[in-house]
Amino acid sequence: MKIGGNEYDTQEAAGAFGDLGTLIPFLVGYITINKLDPVGILVAFGLFKIFVGLYFKTPVPVQPMKAIGTAAITHSAAITQGAIWASGFFTGVLWLTMGLTGAVTWIAKITSRPIVQGLVLGLGLSFMLEGVRMMRGEIPLAVIAIVLTFVLLSFERVPAMLVLLGFGVTLAVIREASLLGELGRVSFHLRFPEFALARLGWNDLVTGILVLGIPQAPLTLGNAILATVEENNTIFPDRPLTVRAIAIDHGIMNLVGSALGAVPMCHGAGGMAGHIRFGARTGGSLVMLGVLVLFTGLFLADSVATLFKLFPAGLLGVILMFGGLELASGLKGDKLEKADRYVMIFTAGVSMWNMGAGYLGGLLLWYALQRGWLKA
Repeated sequence: MKIGGNEYDTQEAAGAFGDLGTLIPFLVGYITINKLDPVGILVAFGLFKIFVGLYFKTPVPVQPMKAIGTAAITHSAAITQGAIWASGFFTGVLWLTMGLTGAVTWIAKITSRPIVQGLVLGLGLSFMLEGVRMMRGEIPLAVIAIVLTFVLLSFERVPAMLVLLGFGVTLAVIREASLLGELGRVSFHLRFPEFALARLGWNDLVTGILVLGIPQAPLTLGNAILATVEENNTIFPDRPLTVRAIAIDHGIMNLVGSALGAVPMCHGAGGMAGHIRFGARTGGSLVMLGVLVLFTGLFLADSVATLFKLFPAGLLGVILMFGGLELASGLKGDKLEKADRYVMIFTAGVSMWNMGAGYLGGLLLWYALQRGWLKA
């Protein structure tokens, strides 16, 4: 069924879950370690997944910001809930300003395509490595899931992700018999988000901006904006995005999200590749997932810990690995000159360590080669 330029079918439904490998681990960490109320988080994610799917009409993901999420979860003793919301507010102001003033468009103009492709390649390889890391504790499950995924993806009409999720849920219930009882006790209870910004203090603002927000900015620029636009416009040239629109969207998304008590959100080329690999071709996948997440946030927020148990870590690692494989394999570096390939590969290698450093290093190398200061 096609409505407003978006498809709503089993393939889109399967592709909707293509970024669970990055979404669920961060949500689990925020909720269980940082003790954030899942209502605000899930409602914000649900609302903006629906909005992004309807507005952009391509499978642009809505994910947690990774640098902020990693810092907040691994240093939970020093990072308050207020600092997390403050980082989202700062991020919203930053990217809304960058988009409205046209600064992000200028940055995109001085960034050569080999640099952007290097960012995409580095991100894809990083996703694959992270996926393998998540599989380490569940090797038999991961091997079966990988083989199953390759087989399922060979048949275009089979919704591979839905079969894969069914396999994971079945295995989770078999391994933990008490899970069925927990699911049976799940109850529907309507709750709405609270206005979080009223609870911010000055210490929260300082920590949120300096410790969380600023270190995230280069990653957002490279992955969530430049690489996402590159990935989208390569695969969907009939529905192009601009860096200005994506930056403004980041701004609005995080200003509203932080007010609802959500975590900092962004887009990302890796998440888009995951959606696409498992069948998504339009924004319908995001709308369907958004409705599910919004419903869970409003009515099942008190039971999300139980629901998350249905997705084994090894399975999420497989999903993440296939998203990274899709992202890295989509590049066409064979048409680049040798110097440009140098820039692409150098940028990719450094980006696997730090996205901001990869971008800056690639930019400097490209201009040095262009001006003849260095030779490839």
